[in-house]
Amino acid sequence: MIRNYLKIAFRNLWKHRMFTVLNTVGLSIAFAIAILLSMTAIFHLNFDSFHNNLDRTYLLYRTEQTPKGPESSISNPEPLTPALKEEIPGIASITRHLQSGIIGIFGEKEINLDILYTDPDFFSVFSFPSIAGDARQALQSGQNIIITQKIAKIMFGDDTAIGKNIMLMLNGVETPFTVATVLEDIPRQSSFHFDIIVNFVNNPAYSRQKGQWDYRNHEVFLTLQEGVSVETFQKNTRAFSNRYFEDDIKKDKRDGAQADANGQYIQLNLFPFKDWHFIRQINGRITGGKTFPFLIIGISLLILFIACVNFINMSVGINIKRLREIGVRKTLGAAKKQLFFQFWCESIIVFAISIVTGILLSKALLPGFKTLFRTGAVFSDMNTPVFLWGTFIVLLIVTLLGGGYPAFRLSKLNTVQTLKGTLKVQGKNRLRNLLVVVQFSIAILLISCTITLYSQLQYMQGKDLGFNKEQVISLPLNGKKDSQLVLDLLRNELLPIPEVQSITAADNNLGLGRDGSRSTSAFDFDYKGKGVNTNMLVVDYDYLKTLGISLVAGRSFDRNFSRDSLSVIINESLAKELGGQNILNTPLSLLDSKQHTVIGIIKDFHFRDLDQAIEPITLFFNRDKQLDYAYIKVNSANLAQSLSVVKEAWKKAEPNAEFLGSYLDENINRTLDREKTMTTLITCGSIIAILLSCMGIFAISLLTIAQRTKEVGIRKVVGASISSITILLSKDFIRLVIVAFLIAAPIAWWLMYKWLQNYSYRINLSIWFFVVAGVITVLIAFATLSIRTIRAAMANPVKSLKTE
Repeated sequence: MIRNYLKIAFRNLWKHRMFTVLNTVGLSIAFAIAILLSMTAIFHLNFDSFHNNLDRTYLLYRTEQTPKGPESSISNPEPLTPALKEEIPGIASITRHLQSGIIGIFGEKEINLDILYTDPDFFSVFSFPSIAGDARQALQSGQNIIITQKIAKIMFGDDTAIGKNIMLMLNGVETPFTVATVLEDIPRQSSFHFDIIVNFVNNPAYSRQKGQWDYRNHEVFLTLQEGVSVETFQKNTRAFSNRYFEDDIKKDKRDGAQADANGQYIQLNLFPFKDWHFIRQINGRITGGKTFPFLIIGISLLILFIACVNFINMSVGINIKRLREIGVRKTLGAAKKQLFFQFWCESIIVFAISIVTGILLSKALLPGFKTLFRTGAVFSDMNTPVFLWGTFIVLLIVTLLGGGYPAFRLSKLNTVQTLKGTLKVQGKNRLRNLLVVVQFSIAILLISCTITLYSQLQYMQGKDLGFNKEQVISLPLNGKKDSQLVLDLLRNELLPIPEVQSITAADNNLGLGRDGSRSTSAFDFDYKGKGVNTNMLVVDYDYLKTLGISLVAGRSFDRNFSRDSLSVIINESLAKELGGQNILNTPLSLLDSKQHTVIGIIKDFHFRDLDQAIEPITLFFNRDKQLDYAYIKVNSANLAQSLSVVKEAWKKAEPNAEFLGSYLDENINRTLDREKTMTTLITCGSIIAILLSCMGIFAISLLTIAQRTKEVGIRKVVGASISSITILLSKDFIRLVIVAFLIAAPIAWWLMYKWLQNYSYRINLSIWFFVVAGVITVLIAFATLSIRTIRAAMANPVKSLKTE
């Protein structure tokens, strides 16, 4: 019996091979896209899952009630961790965490390394296995260093690394460390990526931050004891916060801040480390929503749904031609169950071929997909019981619904009706119309989101940043020489060249450079009895000139003024808090209570990512401070040549250090990678959704034309034109697309409105975004329908009437 089912199934699939190919292609594309998107979602959702105590591990952050509202920060003071460990019950392990870049020296080798300053408890909180040595014990000593297997191979080759010495450039001094532990290489799906680890006391700022509760520059992670809840920890730390942050609380009260629901002005909170990969800090709020992976999963399921609806409608449309076959089989005694299995068998074959083709297609597309969506996903990520069972269940449901519904519908047809070869559809095709509306609602939703996301991305890329990002090279000063010496060497080498206009430097980068480093510093000070918070940036001469930052009032740092080391330049946002331009030439008690005079006010500029509001910032000039980034303004039309010239100058100044220079506009664009990836993802989803939806509406048009063949013939005989018949056959479907637009547009508007709230600077939602999406969909749908309806309208009416 099964052999007969298969034989007839293959025969009918071959007979209608054009539709078989269309079905297979549509389902194969849907399965391939679903596989690739699922891989990406799993890759992101599985980040940090290798840690043993993941469910009990948290990031510590504090929320402070300010006059502007609650503001959260993940930066913490040095004494906080020891005090919490000593006084708060329920903490199993706690560790400080500070990462940065450093120069490592071994013999003649000099390489840039990602260094982690942390405590011995780091290896109780997190699970990074070692292949030699005891990591936790190694960090008991400030002279020991822990390295990864990759760095051990680079530095020592096949020799044993344990006991060998490595020199690190700490505060401009070559400092020796002894290798005490070698770790396994860091897993791909780790939020932490480092090359070496040393004790926290070695970080360059430790000497001035030790015991200081008002200096914050590192994160704190902890693991709670079994059975201790987050709420218990928060309750236990309230009195602790009131005691150790007493000065901050007094300032908040003085400035008019309101306590939270628990009467707290400062609350220590915990953020689950399992969501650390998704953490974002937006306008004082700590969030960690898994929007991106769930969006990916949602799009993959929607595409599968559209493909299944297409298959259902196309199968019913094709099998209308087999009505007499069904009638004969029923007359000869075929039961409904037998007819069901016959048609279902054909569907199973198409689905099986599509699944295999989809897997092969996804493997072929994977390299390009990884590049396009910036993902490290691989097929091995899917070899988990949860994913395999989930995939099996989804495929089972898809096969049952996609193949079972057409088989069930056709097996229930009336014998007399099928022998006549005609099909009278009951219920005015409500289910079919509903499926079409849902299909095109999805397509319109995705197109609307694509237009909105693209507009926001274009807005952010074209926004005035307050500084000139064009033709400026950002160069990390990652060599072992003193930064001021290197800066002077670069000036001597480059300024005589006509293509180079000016050179400056700062201790923080703008955007995201090739070295991957990004950081900001902030501090508080009092002014006229009011607490003020400001970011800080240490710069060199010509900073404003090189970056094209406009002065509103006053002047820039100048070589002719010897006391500029005790002067500051502030932005407009800080000036407004301090009373406007009247603050010019006013002394302020800033770092270490030293008096600094405000010599200039500059226009606000984006020194952080574009999704964050511009905050107050203070620019300092200090020739004794280590500067980490040089900026070189060029005016050459040949930017690649200018970059090569700068690279040669760098090699002369720092012959053993890697050149990591890049243009500033590239750095800014790197900060928009998340938006680019999301826009690309939804754009691809939109294209695939509209493509599959049009395949489905094409299939339905076949069914409709088959049902109205006689009507079309009569209309042509009485003089109907081709255009009128085309409109007649298409208008019902166009109405469905319009209904889909009316449903999808409000949903798309609400989703995009919510999404845009994550940005301090955003576009205004325009009704035209959604109208354009609807018009595009209607035009594409009409063009698809016209392919078949025009052909039907041009057919010989004699032939259609003869068959009737």
